Amino acid sequence: MKIPDETHPITISPVPNTVRVLFEGHEIADSDDVLVLKEANYPPVYYFPRDDVRMVFLRRTDKVTHCPYKGDASYFTIYRDANVVENAVWSYEDPFPAVGQIGNRVAFYPEHVAFQLGGRTAAETKTVDVDEVVRHTDSGSGSSQGERWAPNVDTPAADRDIGSL
Repeated sequence: MKIPDETHPITISPVPNTVRVLFEGHEIADSDDVLVLKEANYPPVYYFPRDDVRMVFLRRTDKVTHCPYKGDASYFTIYRDANVVENAVWSYEDPFPAVGQIGNRVAFYPEHVAFQLGGRTAAETKTVDVDEVVRHTDSGSGSSQGERWAPNVDTPAADRDIGSL
């Protein structure tokens, strides 16, 4: 076991916003309790609480790796909509004390998922009135349920030869 120091620094801090993980366009994790681990010259890694990860799409594999600073990592394969990515997720279930905060959290390899930081876009969270989006023009009775839309095309002039169009 090695202890992080100035030659190999490791910092762990909370992410101030919500972080979502998308796999093939599907949300697989969404949390406002994400920790970011920054280690030496490596890219930052987001660690999610298991309660905020759709673990039903993950299956533990036999792969285990050892980090002298963090301990043993267990791996998971993502299974979602007939897409399978082996060992795309890992977890330090019993990390060394210096990084104990990441214990039982889950991290994703960024080449297999997309991260969205800072919450959802307005389009995703806006409450939509269905009647403003869907205009019902016929209830089956033959009468319109709403005002008719103005035409968005011009009617051809009666004196034009249709064959020349």
